[in-house]
Amino acid sequence: MRLPGDEGPGRTGLPVIYMIVGVSAFVLLLLFALMQSNSRQKSGSDYVKEMQQKQAEEQASAEAEEEQEEAPKLRAEDLDFWDMYPEETQEGQTADPAASDGAESDTSPSPKKDRPDFSQKAAAEQEKEEQAALADPATDGKHTLVTTRDGKEEWVLISPYLTKNTYDYTKLEEKAGLKRYMEDGKKTSYVGVNISGETGNVNFASLKAAGVDYVMIRLGSRGYSTGQIALDANFKENIEGAIAEGLGVGVYFYSQAVSQDEAVQEASTVLQNLEPYRANIKYPVAFDMEFVANDKARIDGLNRDDRTAIASAFLETVKAGGYVPMIYGNKEWLIKEVDLGRLQDYDVWLSQDAEIPDYPYQYAMWQYTSTGVLNGIKGDAGLNICFIGYSQR
Repeated sequence: MRLPGDEGPGRTGLPVIYMIVGVSAFVLLLLFALMQSNSRQKSGSDYVKEMQQKQAEEQASAEAEEEQEEAPKLRAEDLDFWDMYPEETQEGQTADPAASDGAESDTSPSPKKDRPDFSQKAAAEQEKEEQAALADPATDGKHTLVTTRDGKEEWVLISPYLTKNTYDYTKLEEKAGLKRYMEDGKKTSYVGVNISGETGNVNFASLKAAGVDYVMIRLGSRGYSTGQIALDANFKENIEGAIAEGLGVGVYFYSQAVSQDEAVQEASTVLQNLEPYRANIKYPVAFDMEFVANDKARIDGLNRDDRTAIASAFLETVKAGGYVPMIYGNKEWLIKEVDLGRLQDYDVWLSQDAEIPDYPYQYAMWQYTSTGVLNGIKGDAGLNICFIGYSQR
């Protein structure tokens, strides 16, 4: 209970209450303002981050597009596995792209032009074909074809140790059945004919008029069964007739020697019978050993070494006598029946009926036909070309 004149609490506390309420409201407003500010700051930061991420994504996308534009586009024909499936023609046959008979279009794509073929199957096939080509003696350039006396054909390896002939057969010319070797429009070879008693009577003046430069005359022979040595029936007549017409003269002896002693005996017979004509013998003295067709001969039992030693004995005796020694034979005899490696010091007289010889080694004289036609000889004539001017030595 209050006494008269005292003031109550409502009157004295109201300003304080107002003040408290105001302060509280201010504080709340301040807190709200702070909260709003933080919210705005957070939203701005997220927006910046979002924009930065979007710019990074756009830049990455642009770089990817640039790389895609710079990189070459892969085409179906760039894939190697297409090589495993060859094209088929309209007839259903496999087309060989390398065998096209038409020129390629300038605008047609050639994806394999500068790329190696990585197909293992194709590489294996190519290697197989190359090996087959190298294994073919007809195309490897290292073999020559020899026909044996029984008609069989055999590829024989060409020796790298023997001198090869270097004749250019495009320079061979034939006139009236006689072959000549021409260089720069000038004849550099010599026309020859080989004669014997089997040739019959020879008109040497007609031979010379026909263009013959020399004759190879058979001096004698040894019997292939009896082993007896005999002079050719027409030797004296032939050698004197050839000398009288001014023809070059060489001789040959048909041998059936079965030993080196017999070969020396044959060569001595030759030297003895040439002595009266020594000054006129400019062309070689040739050793002629051959198998006998359709009959047995003394030399059938000889081996290659025997035949080589016998030939060498004859030729060395001739050389010691002051004449030019020469060995005569066909391609088979020279390549298979004697060892040319041991006979390299002697000139070769090749017998091969052919337009062009395929004998690989060096030779000085070539009988290119045994059935030639020539004025001065009745019947078949053995025609020869000589690449060495023996008469000018």
